[in-house]
Amino acid sequence: MSKELEKQYNPKNVEDRIYKTWLEGNYFHAACDSNKKPYTIVIPPPNITGQLHMGHALDNTLQDIIIRWRRMMGYDTLWLPGTDHASIATEAKIVEALKKEGITKEELGREKFLERAWEWKRQYGGRIIEQLKKMGSSCDWERERFTLDEGCNKAVNEVFVNLYNKGLIYRGERIINWCPHCLTSISDAEVEYEDQAGHFWHLRYPFKDGSGYLELATTRPETLLGDTAVAVNPNDERYKDVVGKTLILPIVHREIPVIADDYVEMDFGTGVVKITPAHDPNDFEVGLRHDLPIINVLTDDAKITEDYPKYAGKDRYEARKEIVEDLKAEGALVKIEEYSHNVGTCYRCGTTVEPKVSKQWFVKMEPLAKPAIDVVKNGEVKFIPERFDKIYYHWMENIKDWCISRQLWWGHRIPAYYCDSCGELVVSKNEETVCPKCGAPLRRDPDTLDTWFSSALWPFSTLGWPEKTPEFEHYYPTSTLVTGYDIIFFWVARMIFSACEHTGKPPFNTVLIHGLVRDAWGRKMSKSLGNGIDPLDIIDRYGADALRFTLATGNSPGNDMRFSNEKVEASRNFANKLWNAARFVLMNLDENEEKPHVPENLATEDKWILSRYNTLVKDVTENLEKFELGIAVSKLYDFIWDVFCDWYIEIAKIRLQQDGEEKETAKAVLVYVLSNTLKLLHPFMPFITEEIWQTLPHDGETIMLSPWCEYSEALDFAVEEAEMEKVMAAVKAIRNRRAEMNVPPSKKAKLYIETAFIETFKAASTIFTKLAGASEIEVGDTYEIDGAVNIVTTDAKIHIPMGDLVDFAAERERLNKELKKTQSDIDFINKKLDNPGFVAKAPQNVVDAQRDKLDKLVEKLKMLNESLAKLG
Repeated sequence: MSKELEKQYNPKNVEDRIYKTWLEGNYFHAACDSNKKPYTIVIPPPNITGQLHMGHALDNTLQDIIIRWRRMMGYDTLWLPGTDHASIATEAKIVEALKKEGITKEELGREKFLERAWEWKRQYGGRIIEQLKKMGSSCDWERERFTLDEGCNKAVNEVFVNLYNKGLIYRGERIINWCPHCLTSISDAEVEYEDQAGHFWHLRYPFKDGSGYLELATTRPETLLGDTAVAVNPNDERYKDVVGKTLILPIVHREIPVIADDYVEMDFGTGVVKITPAHDPNDFEVGLRHDLPIINVLTDDAKITEDYPKYAGKDRYEARKEIVEDLKAEGALVKIEEYSHNVGTCYRCGTTVEPKVSKQWFVKMEPLAKPAIDVVKNGEVKFIPERFDKIYYHWMENIKDWCISRQLWWGHRIPAYYCDSCGELVVSKNEETVCPKCGAPLRRDPDTLDTWFSSALWPFSTLGWPEKTPEFEHYYPTSTLVTGYDIIFFWVARMIFSACEHTGKPPFNTVLIHGLVRDAWGRKMSKSLGNGIDPLDIIDRYGADALRFTLATGNSPGNDMRFSNEKVEASRNFANKLWNAARFVLMNLDENEEKPHVPENLATEDKWILSRYNTLVKDVTENLEKFELGIAVSKLYDFIWDVFCDWYIEIAKIRLQQDGEEKETAKAVLVYVLSNTLKLLHPFMPFITEEIWQTLPHDGETIMLSPWCEYSEALDFAVEEAEMEKVMAAVKAIRNRRAEMNVPPSKKAKLYIETAFIETFKAASTIFTKLAGASEIEVGDTYEIDGAVNIVTTDAKIHIPMGDLVDFAAERERLNKELKKTQSDIDFINKKLDNPGFVAKAPQNVVDAQRDKLDKLVEKLKMLNESLAKLG
């Protein structure tokens, strides 16, 4: 690359070009090198329907920081990329496109529909991958996988059949969560609960014998159509005589029994509950215990069934209104009470889910959950931060069987086959067509598997399992999973129990949990609020490095972060600061400059910067080991901006203007510290660090394959560092006092430095001349200077003659002018306050404000007079 850098840093001229160079160099590729220790991260596969959002940007920035660092540490790193087929979301996209053409998926047929889906995947599925490349993601793109590819499909069938043969997958009629919009079952983990305003409808159910009625309340009067009992607690004295009696179901007029069950809470409401086994999970269990009929009253799209002609075909909420009116007309409605309650909604579309009795495929979770809990408890898998293991335990210890069948066409089709002639069920890894029992044709199960079923196998299916491939043997178990806390249940838990069951090992040793990216006001980014920020827009305006640096800054594991354009601008300014520092260093280098090294005959300031750099190496490495990426990047920012740019470069300028050994030493130290600091910064800001590193003397093809910096005891200059800090404290104190006194930078002044560290301060005379506005300095152990400004630090007392700082005649004139104006302001306010009409008529707060202002002016007048007196 060129030995020169452009005058201004323009990411658009750099990032695409450098990324292309990395790809051409094949630097991201994992060689499966058995001589190196592996470090593996599998990407949380984004949906093929997705576009890059801030959550993806954060997730992939953190992964890339870790993988780039480990690559420089000498590991055989594999960051395995891929995408998820996203059954529900993708099918919805295809159905929507068909709707515009006036076709339903049923009219098109399964095979043609799947052809359309694969075509859609080919057209749009790679979009998010290209967007991830814009972020600088250093994935091994040659190994890119797809959850519906041939290898993943083979692994899915293997797992399904193995679990079925062990009795851990079964088909049964259970109550499941049904989305009336997506028209499929969804698992418990896919239900999001939200508070919704609703009502309690208090109803009377009369006894058949006319002896009275029972009163109960419901939040869903439309499900009354499917009531098959009313229940009370067996220990409730109020109702012990009515158990076994028969009620007449209002408006339906069906006879239903009163039963006793411990499920009923005596102290909630009237202690009486309606039992609708087909539409409530608790009622379903009660129904099983009491052998109650199961009556479904809703269609798949949540309309009333044909069994109730008056309400048939009407939406559940529309029917609710009519049923309430009919209950009222029949005298069965007692009252309506406002009530807010937790309602389950589909995580995909937000529709209120319906509990529904349906024949589905389930995974038996209890036997799988125990080993998955154990590997976290014994430390084989660690959550960072640790508090998330409690959430994991709570979910795993209370887990229910997982409903894995989906009424969709796009996805892994369930490998189960039915014989309609003899009733035989065949579960097989291979395509089966003939019944092994009677020879009749077999019919394949039409359902597909929950998307998360295949995603749960991602850490090992992508490495070739069930085959023992070289990649599987070398890179598995993987090292670190980086993901948001919002999918611990969906994905993390399922990967752990799947891996433990099928590979005998947990899928990774560390789970790094990050939070959400919120807007500047702490609100979640959403379409409804219109506060979403497109990462690609940010990259276009500020560059990928600025976006990455912003996402890493202030990031701490498990916690949400706030994002604003101001923060990105600050990151862009940091990039510019680094760029300008690099340009300055380059301007002072010769064509035949030596490779980065530590020269001999170091000055105190050289030892100071090298010692500070050495500490930075140790700290940043330790922070990265602990996944404290936000702390690491903060230390890099402070070192580069403050220590290197604002101090060392400014001090080095003094020697760079000279000739001889001191100049060469300063140049060598500048190159050494800048080159190595670029390495430390590279995982966070890969593009700008590569561009600058290529212009500096270096070994190797790319900074990303250069060795990570190591802490060296030879660079531990604690004594010289302490000496330099004494000088810096004095320089800062002098600068602050000059700023307070409004002394222009051009005004030079003699310094008298009183200190016990005479040699230290004498050696720094040029630093005081360059950075503290000194015309000359005198250092001794005691001084008495009349009329001097005195500045005190921990290690020195600095005296500056007032005459060196102030033009007495000009200052006297300025003070007299200020004195006259202040006196005029005092007289004006006094005149106001002496006016009885003003004091009586003006609001009290106005009068008080005038009095406060007067007090301040009087104090100011006193200070001005004192200043004049000091001038003599």
